Amino acid sequence: MNFTNPLVYGVPCFLGLILLELTYSKHQKKEEKKSLYKWKDLAASLTMGVGSAILAPLTKTIAAIVLFSFVYDLFNPIIDGVRMNIMGYESFGYAWYIWILCQLLDDFSYYWFHRQNHNVRFLWAAHIVHHSSDNFNLGTAVRNGWFTILYKPFFYMWIVAIGFPPEMLVVCLGIEALWQFQLHSVYVPKLGIIEKVFNTHTMHQVHHAQNFEYMDKNHGGFLNIFDKVFGTWKELDEEIEIKYGVSHPPNSYNPITILTHEYKDIWSDMKKSSKWQHKFMYAFGAPGWSHDGSTLTIKQQQKILDANNKL
Repeated sequence: MNFTNPLVYGVPCFLGLILLELTYSKHQKKEEKKSLYKWKDLAASLTMGVGSAILAPLTKTIAAIVLFSFVYDLFNPIIDGVRMNIMGYESFGYAWYIWILCQLLDDFSYYWFHRQNHNVRFLWAAHIVHHSSDNFNLGTAVRNGWFTILYKPFFYMWIVAIGFPPEMLVVCLGIEALWQFQLHSVYVPKLGIIEKVFNTHTMHQVHHAQNFEYMDKNHGGFLNIFDKVFGTWKELDEEIEIKYGVSHPPNSYNPITILTHEYKDIWSDMKKSSKWQHKFMYAFGAPGWSHDGSTLTIKQQQKILDANNKL
């Protein structure tokens, strides 16, 4: 069966909703209007969004047609006219409950893909692009790094390996992206009982905050269950004023600088030590790791804070 990626229809909606939010923000009080959208920042976000839209079809063709299809055929060969998984069961079809199960597995994979983007510095160098704006709006939602899509499929290929059709997974990936886009709005308040299950707008505000207590929280896609199970969930405290962005911003509206600044910082840090294990950790350890303690990871800082609070 052939399916159309939902993002084909989503892109025009993205632009329309950005324009709608931008227009609405201009009719709010002056201080809010200034903080929600900045023209240069929006231009940088849209430029990177357009770049992603151009690159995505190329990389997704490789992922869907080559990688996913290769893995699917390898682990689900056709035997006597029936596609069978190597574990001995028949590969999955297109029943409605299979779609729901595939979306849940996609959400599980998204959680770990997203979390590792924050825990592995080389991956963070690609993902930091999305967090580099100090504005939180629907324009920021399309501010995507161009290099993330090169490794993202590897977090999902296990789903086709166990028997889900590649085109089903691609559709689920598109639906996940649509949900993630609309989360980037400050105009949606807490949603009551919905917040018990789903990842919502206020939870995603927490995720984009650089407030110390909010860092590395709420990595979920649709659901917040995986954040709660694996200890990364944090509810928005409306008494805390959120500061969006990252601790070490690119300080530039140049898209090339935004896309590459963290890679340059990694290279600079790797030259601080002659030991190969230190160089490796600067590239693949958690952001903030240092061989001499001159900078600390979020977990290291949190341990120190917890220890001080116990004194």
